[in-house]
Amino acid sequence: MDKFRDSSLSPKERAEDLLKRLTLKEKVGQVNQRLYGFEAFKCNGDNVELSKTFCDEVEKWGGLGTLYGLYRADPWADKDYDTGLSDDKAIRAYNMAQKYIMDHSRFGIPMLMSTECPHGHQALDGYLLPTNLGMGAAWNPKLIEDGFSVVGEQIKEMGVDFALVSMLDVLRDPRWGRSEECYGEDPYLSARNAEACVKGCLNAGVDAVSKHFCAQGETTGGVNASAARIGERELREIHFPAMEAAAKAGAKGVMAAYNEIDGVPCHANKWLLQDVLRGEMGFDGIVMADGVALDRLSVLTGGDYAANAGMALDAGVDVSLWDESFSHLEEAVERGLVSEELLDRAVLRVLELKFERGLFEHPYLEEKELTDYNNPEKYPQSLEIARQAAVLLKNNGILPLTEVKSVAVIGPNADAIYHMLGDYTPPLRDGVGATVLDGIRKEFPNAEIKFAQGSTICDEDTSGIAQAVKLAEESDVVILALGGSSSRFGGAEFDNNGAAIIGKGKLQMDCGEGVDTSTLRLPGVQNELAEAVFATGKPVVTVIVSGRPHVVTEIAEKSDALIWSFYPGPWGGQAIAEVIRGTVNPSGCLPTSIPREEGQVPCYYNARASYDPMKYRNIDNTPLYPFGFGLHYSDFAVLDTECTASISVNELRAGESAKVSCNVVNIGKISGHATLQLYIQAKNGSIVRRVKELKGFDKIYLEPGEEKRVELSLSLNELGVWNRQMKFDAEPSLIHLYLEESGRTVWDGELKITAE
Repeated sequence: MDKFRDSSLSPKERAEDLLKRLTLKEKVGQVNQRLYGFEAFKCNGDNVELSKTFCDEVEKWGGLGTLYGLYRADPWADKDYDTGLSDDKAIRAYNMAQKYIMDHSRFGIPMLMSTECPHGHQALDGYLLPTNLGMGAAWNPKLIEDGFSVVGEQIKEMGVDFALVSMLDVLRDPRWGRSEECYGEDPYLSARNAEACVKGCLNAGVDAVSKHFCAQGETTGGVNASAARIGERELREIHFPAMEAAAKAGAKGVMAAYNEIDGVPCHANKWLLQDVLRGEMGFDGIVMADGVALDRLSVLTGGDYAANAGMALDAGVDVSLWDESFSHLEEAVERGLVSEELLDRAVLRVLELKFERGLFEHPYLEEKELTDYNNPEKYPQSLEIARQAAVLLKNNGILPLTEVKSVAVIGPNADAIYHMLGDYTPPLRDGVGATVLDGIRKEFPNAEIKFAQGSTICDEDTSGIAQAVKLAEESDVVILALGGSSSRFGGAEFDNNGAAIIGKGKLQMDCGEGVDTSTLRLPGVQNELAEAVFATGKPVVTVIVSGRPHVVTEIAEKSDALIWSFYPGPWGGQAIAEVIRGTVNPSGCLPTSIPREEGQVPCYYNARASYDPMKYRNIDNTPLYPFGFGLHYSDFAVLDTECTASISVNELRAGESAKVSCNVVNIGKISGHATLQLYIQAKNGSIVRRVKELKGFDKIYLEPGEEKRVELSLSLNELGVWNRQMKFDAEPSLIHLYLEESGRTVWDGELKITAE
């Protein structure tokens, strides 16, 4: 028996044996992911046929390494319930593709399957979660893990090996269209959620490809894929922690980012992809390119695809995505641009993963009926995240709204399900999901509910405002649903990497990949709509549904209550209505600061202490609403706080931790979640520290009158610094501690880090 066929041997031994047998062309085929998987088939009614494009690609390389996006469904893929894979067609298509690949491989090598899962499976009947910014607002990593466990179960059932999940980007400029893909502006919060996401996928037996590495959220001017003009310390403090957490949690894939850092594109950055990622973080999986990103290396090579390929492979990229460049690796080796040994390194990683996942022994799926995951009673995780992610920012006492005879639900985000979902989402079946209007009707069954759109998201048409005003005047209270949309379901046109092309058609899309903005004010005539509604004098509960922070200073001032929901997913409308009704006690906290004006950007809370951030002569130097802030319908008391007085550098190096502990009591009449947040502020040291740094948090559910003891730890990981020698270590310092409950300080104290 050939060694690679012997399942008693280790995956590495089997992979090494198989590698020796492959030709140069076959090796290149194993690291190519050039094919758009949604072009691999055609549907004719219930019949599925493999496309000539797919067959030609497989035959060219004598197999196929990884197939991307077989199940992807959205306007770019041009797949819906007529043209895409749903029900039993999905498994049949997978098995057909796998069989064709193995039949045309000399050694019967199966494919790996990758699929888009930025916030759920981008497939027909895919299980969708709120976008990352929404998940960040929940401040509940265990809940995020549970949500991705469901996503993982679904894609595992469909034969997917790699879930491509946005989890590494940190939001530093909200003008960026991909702000929704960040867990927030803080590295600690982002790292905890990235860790949870990877664990959730692994719970279901699926590997996560963590994207994007690195610093894509930094941007220049909020422009997508632009330069990250920062130094190594900013990288290490802000942008590396999420990847380090993902690697420790067991991530087997990493996707490099489009941007360059200090003039070096991430896809060509050997220091980033090898020295840091593999050397320091201990990552041992594959590095995947972003879509057509390797072709963009032509800015360095003058359009030489073979040179692009050699440069990326040498830097540490193992698997391509849609690009032309990696298909020229044969030429790159033959021209001496890169060694075959480096190609072998990448191929070995791919083959080893195939053996680890048992694909040689079990390449096919059992043809059975797929599980229906879009049942919020059986799979409530998405709805529960949306509930815990709704952030109450203002309440003059109008909420919770209990007895009411008539409600006017007004606004472009009141009854538009695709505006709730964010970018990278599939078509939904009729009956799946709930808009704000749906939720209000369900929560207030005895009230008269009236609806007027009032305006669109982006158009300048004011003709609908008069009808909205009329309904507001006839009602007891107004629910005003404003914000943004990343919906591609309105005639979008796309670049070759799937990003929306700005300025094409009458697209109601102000956020998402490729949709950056110079202003944070609400687009279109939404401000005019809001002013007209406020002028009626009726009580107004404003709901902002968006993928980024917006400037809503005047709206916040005139609203009786303000709720922010960062693209809460298909069941987000129900969650918002439950918060308005009081069925759910709001517990969301902002994962990003909300600025007063665009000119405050960047306005993240953790600026360096060397200057006074947002200090301008004509405006208050605070955000409108700060990072970590959120209101409840209950009050929580924090009592009997105790704190370690001092800890030495050597104790921290030895693994000991300082502790902050307290009792949390629900002194209100409604059960709910309290969110404890622990911040530090270093008063001295070898480098300039930040104004404040989140270093711990815990979300606790308490019944009325219930009391729980909470302990938060500060280890070397939380108290160490990247010193002047760029070494991570503890150093003597005086640390001011702030314990906050949902953004309001409830205790402060000091911790001394001593030399001895």
